[in-house]
Amino acid sequence: MTQPSPSLTTSLDGITPEQLHGFFVDWPNPPTPETFLRLLRGSYLVVLAVNDGQVIGFVQAVSDGVLTAYIPLLEVLPAWQGRGVGRALMTRMREELRHLYAVDLGCEDHLVPFYEALGMRRGNLMCTRNYERQNGSPTG
Repeated sequence: MTQPSPSLTTSLDGITPEQLHGFFVDWPNPPTPETFLRLLRGSYLVVLAVNDGQVIGFVQAVSDGVLTAYIPLLEVLPAWQGRGVGRALMTRMREELRHLYAVDLGCEDHLVPFYEALGMRRGNLMCTRNYERQNGSPTG
C-alpha cells in the first residue's frame, strides 16, 4: 500500500509546534519548534506540505508585497526527500508569487540544478551569517 500524497496549504491555522519537529537537520544551532512557528507566522507567505497531521515540508517567503520577494527557506523532512515534495512546494510558492517582479533565493551549488529545473536562473547572492543567532532566540 502506498502512502497518500501530502496536501499543500498556505494556512497556519491550527499548526502547533508539535507538528514542526525534524527540520533544520545538521544546523549547529537550530530553532526550536516554537521559534520555528514564530518564523512561519512572521513570513509574507508560507506553503506547508502536510501528511497525516504532520508538517513534512515547507517553503517561506518574505516580501514587500509590491515588487520583490525572497525565499530564505525550503525544507523537506529527510524521510520525504526525493518524492517531489520540494518541487510541489516551490511550484505552489512560485504560483502564489507570480504577481511580483522579482523572486530571489540563495542556495548551495549542488541545489542549482533543482531550481533551474523549476525555471529559475543563476544569479549572485551576497550574505553574512551570525551562527550565534541561528536558533532565532530573543536577544537578552
